[in-house]
This record gives sequence, C-alpha cells and structure tokens, in this order.
Amino acid sequence: MTTKAAEIMEKLKDKRAEYETIASSDSSVNLDDIDNRIVTKVLGLKMYGQVRFQGSFVNPTQYFGSSSQQYMPSGNQAQAKVQRLRYQMAKMQASTVEQIAQLKVEVASREAEAQRKYEELQLQLKAEAVAREAEVSKKYDELQLQL
Repeated sequence: MTTKAAEIMEKLKDKRAEYETIASSDSSVNLDDIDNRIVTKVLGLKMYGQVRFQGSFVNPTQYFGSSSQQYMPSGNQAQAKVQRLRYQMAKMQASTVEQIAQLKVEVASREAEAQRKYEELQLQLKAEAVAREAEVSKKYDELQLQL
C-alpha cells in the first residue's frame, strides 16, 4: 500500500469514528448512507469517467469492460426476438381460436341436450294431461251412468 493510500485509509477511519460519535450523541443523524458520505468527504465528489480506488487514469470501460452489447442488441438479435415474439403470438392466437371453437361445440351440445330434455318433458306433460283427461272423462261417464 502506498503512503497516499495509507493516508486516505487513515482519513476514512477518522471520519467514520467522527460520524459514529456524532450518531451516538444525536439520534437525528441518519446512518443509512454513512459509508458513501465518508468517502465523499475524504475523496471529494466522484469525477465523471473515473473509477474510484483504481487510480486517476482508469475509466469505467477499462475497468468493467464494454457492456453495450447486453443493453443494445444487434439488428440480427432484435430481428430474431421479433420473429420469436411473432411466432408466440401466432401460437397464442391459434390456441385461442381452437379454444373458442371447442367452447362453441360445447355450447351447441348443451343447447341440443337442453332442447331434447325440454321436448321430452313436453311429451311427458302431454301424456299426463291426456291420461288425466281420460280419467276425468271415465269418471264423468260413470257418474252419468249412475244417474
């Protein structure tokens, strides 16, 4: 470790001790972001285009590498994704059309079953009405004979 780095580390330790002392006596002090505040106090504001603790000539691209590919896909990647999404949409659309067709068949089947039951009940009611009418007519005829 260089002497400059040692000096910075010493200043960081001193500032941390200072902040902890203040925080212990004053409950209104917020310790959530204390490390960032200490680094900013000791090193100053972050310089654009530099990576802290890596020297003054190291920029983010050198340190982290170029990551623009992961954020902005190439034309071929974008086109492939569009094709994949179109294919998924077509599959979903076909599936939906198939489900609608199945539901229509099911509804038609239920309607036919309901119509069949209705007609069956109508025939049953007519048969019962004819039987009652015959019974009433028979009783009427019997009563006419008794008179």
